Amino acid sequence: MFKFIAQLFFLAAAVLPMASQAQDAIKLGYAKCAHCTPLALTPENATGVKLEAIAFNTGNDVLTALLSKSIDVAQVTYLHYATALDKGFDVVAISGQINGGSQILVGNDLPLAENDWAGLKKLIADYKAQGKPFRVAASRGNAQDIHMRGAFAKQGIDINKDVQFINIPNPSDHVQALRRGEVELICSVDPFATQIREVKAAKLFAYPYDQAAGKLTNLIVTRSDVIASRPKGVEETVRSIVKVNDLMSSNKTLFVDTIQKVTGLDKAVATGAVANLYPDYEMHRASAVAIARMMRDLKYINTDVSAAVEKNMDYRFLEAVTGKPKSALGY
Repeated sequence: MFKFIAQLFFLAAAVLPMASQAQDAIKLGYAKCAHCTPLALTPENATGVKLEAIAFNTGNDVLTALLSKSIDVAQVTYLHYATALDKGFDVVAISGQINGGSQILVGNDLPLAENDWAGLKKLIADYKAQGKPFRVAASRGNAQDIHMRGAFAKQGIDINKDVQFINIPNPSDHVQALRRGEVELICSVDPFATQIREVKAAKLFAYPYDQAAGKLTNLIVTRSDVIASRPKGVEETVRSIVKVNDLMSSNKTLFVDTIQKVTGLDKAVATGAVANLYPDYEMHRASAVAIARMMRDLKYINTDVSAAVEKNMDYRFLEAVTGKPKSALGY
């Protein structure tokens, strides 16, 4: 269960990119997914703080960097947040960021139309009757994994008994797994999900938002020691994130260009990805608790972290930046 967290202090040196050691900079880590790429714009939109935005391959790597104190602020997912709390780690949520970005894709040759859950259940039963595994994949530990599992559970599909789960850690590898016929179904993250469709490696089955997590994906977290030592720096970091979010909402061209720049994917892929993304700096407390409970039901975590999920959501910085009370910011 999430061995990367248990071993993070041993693995951190292997996964962390080189970062500036300047003591006056807040180091902000983010993953190379479409939702996350706008964070590359935070340094140029920051005032009152020097920000250094550092790109990582996955959200797991970002969380590892935060917990090993190599960065100060991290873009992770609500899933990572609950998992870290389950393990007893010091994480404090300070802002939302961008949600959505999940797609369930199926092999082109499978006789399934979009949202045909009855057809999917029948197909899984047919595979089981033939003694063949129906293989489903995701990057274990990311939001798309929990979106898929929650959607499956709501449709009465037991991911532990009805299908064979395959973990493909790096989302950029999803397209080749489909092309090689290694899986029948995959839940991937944009822009890689849109890329898969653009190159016709698979077809859309569903957007897996009909479950407790809804469209919630990204969350900005830090540690309590960072808040204690640099509260103004944390506030200004949140201010830059809110500013960039507003830019993404009003300037889709900039959003597309930013995805292209960070991921290297073409304009058609970036444009398709943006259509499935929802800038949102609010922290959705009730939904976060529901996600944590779903994760426990799915045996992702071992304990009930509902109280910790609420306790460790610090709305002070969003309130200061937006001038709104926490009741208007997702509390």
